Amino acid sequence: MLDDWKRRLDAVHAELVSADDPVAWVTEADAVNASQRYPHLVLRGPVFGVAVQDPAVGPEWRLLLPVVDGMPQQARDGLQSHLFFKAKDDTDDPAVRRELMAAVAVLEREPANEVEALGARYRVVRGDEFAREGKDGLEPPRPTDREPADRTWGGNRRTPSPDVGFVCDPGRDDGLMAAALKLSLRDFAYTGSRFTAEMRADSRRAAAAYPDIALLPIGFGVAENDGTGWRQRGAMMPTPHDARDLLYNGMSEIWPVLYRFDEDEKAAYTKVAEEFRAAGHANEARMGDTLYRICRIERLVRCGPDGPEPARASDADEYGPMKMHPSMDEDGTLHYD
Repeated sequence: MLDDWKRRLDAVHAELVSADDPVAWVTEADAVNASQRYPHLVLRGPVFGVAVQDPAVGPEWRLLLPVVDGMPQQARDGLQSHLFFKAKDDTDDPAVRRELMAAVAVLEREPANEVEALGARYRVVRGDEFAREGKDGLEPPRPTDREPADRTWGGNRRTPSPDVGFVCDPGRDDGLMAAALKLSLRDFAYTGSRFTAEMRADSRRAAAAYPDIALLPIGFGVAENDGTGWRQRGAMMPTPHDARDLLYNGMSEIWPVLYRFDEDEKAAYTKVAEEFRAAGHANEARMGDTLYRICRIERLVRCGPDGPEPARASDADEYGPMKMHPSMDEDGTLHYD
């Protein structure tokens, strides 16, 4: 197995050397520099999404819903809604609608990690989210990380998630440093008292059953440190600017209402927010003793012979399956029970 990976690394290296692609060279050099400045990997925990294998499209497993949910049931709920609205809005065929609603019914009553409909397999997939850390803390965005074409602030601007349609392919050529990272993570398993015995055992089993690693698109988030350690603040965003906009909106609009700031607190946060926005591409803002940083978020999904890893038995849910939508007849009539 190690010989196989060495051949892969050698092939990636040879392709990089021979390719007349300055952008790839700069990106690879950026990755090498980051690995030296931020050599440690900090595990945040599992994340969940939905992938689909549809023979009408191809044999690959493609992400249907972004791998960002904190619990498996959130991903199951997202899949239930996707199939419901597919039955409601995307077909007039009663047989098609019946099959889609049969899968919805399973998700209404069972914590199912896989359902089938119309020849396609839908699976709740499990990933692990991590960041890089160095002497100065968590890694910020790299110069080569993509930015959106629209860099306006506020409003309803939203960059689409790069997860949707992404192929979970462990053999994907992500570059030499990414290939080395995938090799180093093959045997990764949970250890330490932070994880229960069941979680550690599940992790070891997963490393054996799903030995290959697929790296998902890079994300970005807001992390805060008040002197006691780094904590993520808010959702993962698809680009550095989206994360900056999230921090700006938090300081200037959301947090003052959510935490009931007095006028002095509101003015102080607004001042910091406007200075942060005026800087354009700043990756840090400080408010009192708290440092806010735009940080880079990486994710992996384990894959085996039958595709990406589903949720594990030890993955925790705060609630169970439920009926989320009205009943629907095969002709599309809704019944509000």
